Amino acid sequence: MKPAPFEYIAAESLEEALTALQLNSPEGKILAGGQSLLPLLNLRLTKPKILVDLNAISGLDGIRETPGSLAIGAMTRQSKIEDSSLVRERLPILAEAIRYIGHVAIRHRGTIGGSLAHADPAAELPAVALALDAKFAIAGRGGDRIISAEEFFLDFLTTALAPDEILRQIVFPVLRPFSGYALEEVARRHGDFAIAGVVVIVDLDDAGKIDEARVALFGVAPTAVRARQAERALLGRELDDSGIADAAALLEEVLDPPADIRASSAYRKHVAAILLSRALKRAVQLCQTRRIL
Repeated sequence: MKPAPFEYIAAESLEEALTALQLNSPEGKILAGGQSLLPLLNLRLTKPKILVDLNAISGLDGIRETPGSLAIGAMTRQSKIEDSSLVRERLPILAEAIRYIGHVAIRHRGTIGGSLAHADPAAELPAVALALDAKFAIAGRGGDRIISAEEFFLDFLTTALAPDEILRQIVFPVLRPFSGYALEEVARRHGDFAIAGVVVIVDLDDAGKIDEARVALFGVAPTAVRARQAERALLGRELDDSGIADAAALLEEVLDPPADIRASSAYRKHVAAILLSRALKRAVQLCQTRRIL
């Protein structure tokens, strides 16, 4: 398998990269980690006129703490995030999600921005970004624009990025000190894309009732999605077996997942409900433990 012919530029600045994309729009592609792009090139599922390599540009990677958030450069390798003590302390759900991505070698090359911009609906990071209400800094020739994760993911492998724009940075709000969190997924093998998955973040009030609930799903729609109805159903409830069952039943009621060679729609729907139950239990237990400690 060989890619179709293309031009290649190793941009040395963000401005150079943006100019190259603008001059070749919409037939330019960005090379970040290449873990999703290179297979598509080899299979000729994408045939860009030019490939703009971002790896030589300084300032597009790194993890920086800001008040109430972590700002992560789009070119930050997934392994750097996985190994970061700052991420594990302030944003442990992100560190947990990274460990589900492919294998170690893939995470050493893959970038957080590349995964998010690729927008595979079965990938973990878009769901985490949705659950955390992350903000995306997008660079263009006229400067940055900031959009929410909910605005960023539009459709299957489709985002709000224009052909001549580059995802520069993602800002993730950090978890509260006592927040509980969990990620659960079903895949054929570890490292495969998920057949279905769920990200849950919860906070409890002093009475032990759900004060805030965030639920994001992946592998069950053309994009990662927030389960807003399930979130509302959980508020103000003690998360006993009845509350969990109600949330799971509501999820099954509203979901209409796609079917493919890996799973039927009915299977994905059933699995998503089970995963939500597991994730809620684990998140609440963690929340209770963190409050005690």
